Amino acid sequence: MSYQKRTTLALAAAVAGSVVLIAAPAAHADVVDVNYQCKTPIGNKGAVSPIDIKAVRSGSGYTLTMTFQKGVSSSPIELGKGAMKPSAVIKLGGADSGTVAVAGPTNSEAVPANTPIKISDLSGTYTPKKSGKVTFTASILTIKAMGTTTTCTPSNSPKPSLELDAKGTGGSGGGSGGSPDASGGTSQSGPAGSGELPKTGPLDSATALGTLGGTVLLSGAAGVLWLTRRNQRAAQGQRSGL
Repeated sequence: MSYQKRTTLALAAAVAGSVVLIAAPAAHADVVDVNYQCKTPIGNKGAVSPIDIKAVRSGSGYTLTMTFQKGVSSSPIELGKGAMKPSAVIKLGGADSGTVAVAGPTNSEAVPANTPIKISDLSGTYTPKKSGKVTFTASILTIKAMGTTTTCTPSNSPKPSLELDAKGTGGSGGGSGGSPDASGGTSQSGPAGSGELPKTGPLDSATALGTLGGTVLLSGAAGVLWLTRRNQRAAQGQRSGL
């Protein structure tokens, strides 16, 4: 086989290796239907809402965002602007355990009577102690409005909405997260960075692993050029000895 063909094949193998590395995902998210059974001051109510959970790297932890795609429960009277405040917990599984508290702002618009209550996006902070695949599953939702509390519990054993290849900070295991505060945000239980990196999942995986793939490609190319030059020098030596 000629030097040129060997060089082409080696470069192709290096490129293929980098493509495989880029394709490896760091997170997997699903929209999961959660059947909430709510205990309200006027009786029990039920509603199904698709739940989406996303994670964004922030310092040594992750900012979680829980999104409700449909409303849950309802009120027999109109809830004025700012009268309702939601919070929830997300259950951890896999390489970690425990829960993460998430909370959201009060309703920005009035909620008409006997209308499903649209829950705003809830957010909180998760700081892993161990590295590994961690699952995040929707758990108990709490709605406070007009001096009353409604508690909604998933009744259909929903599957995880997110599986994350978390990078731990070391130390003892167990889940960690923020607890709802009076302002509608969360108080962090672990250190947080001043900025956010791209969302976990295929995009940030491609960014990080693409760099590694590029290193593999350059290393492979360098090796091919070294072998090619070595073979050329050997061939020249043989011709000069004839």
